[in-house]
Parts: sequence; C-alpha cells; structure tokens
Amino acid sequence: MTHKSLPAAPAGRPSALSKRDLPAAAMDRWNGGIKAAKPDENSISIFDVIGADYWGDGVTASRIAGALRSLDGADVTVNVNSPGGDMFEGLAIYNLLREYEGRVTVKVLGLAASAASIIAMAGDDIQIGRGAFLMIHNCWVYAMGNRHDLAQIAAEMEPFDKAMADIYSHRTGLSMEDVAAMMDGETYIGGSDAVDKGFANRLLSADEISDDDDSPSAALRKLDALLAKTGTPRSERRKLLNALKSSKPGAAADHDGTPGATDEVNPENIKQLEDALAAFGK
Repeated sequence: MTHKSLPAAPAGRPSALSKRDLPAAAMDRWNGGIKAAKPDENSISIFDVIGADYWGDGVTASRIAGALRSLDGADVTVNVNSPGGDMFEGLAIYNLLREYEGRVTVKVLGLAASAASIIAMAGDDIQIGRGAFLMIHNCWVYAMGNRHDLAQIAAEMEPFDKAMADIYSHRTGLSMEDVAAMMDGETYIGGSDAVDKGFANRLLSADEISDDDDSPSAALRKLDALLAKTGTPRSERRKLLNALKSSKPGAAADHDGTPGATDEVNPENIKQLEDALAAFGK
C-alpha cells in the first residue's frame, strides 16, 4: 500500500469546537525521552504534542510542511513519540504526508496516541517498537453551552470520527464496525498486536530506539496532567507551570495575556504542585 492510496482526511476545524487538554491516560504512558537511536539523514521528529500549546511548543502542520519542502521530494522517515493533542492539526499533518511525493516511512518509537496515531497511518511503511503503543479513540473536546449547542457540536464531530475510522480501516483491512468499536473503547494497541492487526508492517529492533531522560517540556506536561488530577483549575496550572518555565524572574505577562511569573498564585495550589512533584518522583 502506498500513502497516496490512503483516503484524504477532512480539512479545517468546526468553528464551534474548542481546544482540549491531552488525554490523561496517554500522558501517563508517554515517556518523552524515547528517541531514535540513529536518526535517518532525511528524517522528521514528532516528539511533542500535536498542535501549538500554551507555551508555543508542539508539532504543527506548518512546521511539517516546511520540513517536507526542504526535503524536495526525497524519501523521508517520520519518527513518532507523541501523546497526541489537537486532532484537527493531526489530520492536517496526515494530509501533508499523504500528499508528499517521496516515500514515507513512519517509525513509532514510544507512543503514537490520538492525533499522532492518525499521522502514523500516512506511511508507506509503518514500523513500531515492540514496547511501543498506538492509541485510537473518538475525537473529543471540552465544550459548553445549552443542549442545542452541545447537539450541534456532537453533530459536527461525527464526520471527523467517521473519517478517522475510514483511515484506520483502509490502512488495516479491519471493518469500519470493528474500528469504530475500538475507537469507542479508547484502545491501546501494543507493538506486536499493531502488526497483527495491520496498523504497522513490522517491529523495530531494540537497537533502533534510545531512551534518554525526559525533556523539560515533557516533564512540564506530565506535571500539568498530575495537577489536573488533583483538581487544580486550568488557570492556576498555567500560572504555576509558566512560573517554572520562565527563565526571567519577575517577567511580566505576554502581550497575548499569557500569565507571567509574577502573576499571583493561590498558595493552596503551590501545595498541590509540591504534592504532584512528590508523586511524580515515585
């Protein structure tokens, strides 16, 4: 199967849908330190969340488009270790890889969850680590409004779920019904099982994967997930983590309203951060 024969993903984003946090279970499983032991010469690394995040990090479609342009049609290896993120950005990246003129090899080194699993499906050849995982599920968002608003949002999400199921089904040969059931159940698929079910072509050897220490951004994301579990409001989590990341004590808020290190933080939430850090070290 060539990547050009795969179905296209719907482009764009329904205006009613808001951005969402990463799946907590995916964050728990994600080791941001997993990398390729010896990256190929023409390679693209997807080792972060999908889509721009609060801190301006993350893998975006514009970044992948620029990387592909620089390769000028040469064969490319896409190394993936991501907990997912913005599903619509993931669909856009999938389309970019699907339309790329060179051969695309995808290597799932650690985790390809949610939006990252869609990106992984765009390869001519998909390789996965024996201890790596794919995770597939339905598109989900945080939303608010009355019952009519929520009904509209549910209706707008349905075509994207069907499009993702079509991609997984086309890639694997599994029926749409079987794939839809897996998506409904938020299914994690290990390396060997991914090959058996057709989500990947072969297993990677152990010497193709390196497990280094977590990057700072990966550690911050895990802290964010831990704080969310303690019930810390999102606004307080952002203030705390932005203060941790800031390299300039006393920095003021950014022009877009992003909290700076000097924003007042609830002392109770500082205690929650300390508790989360203690849990993170266990």
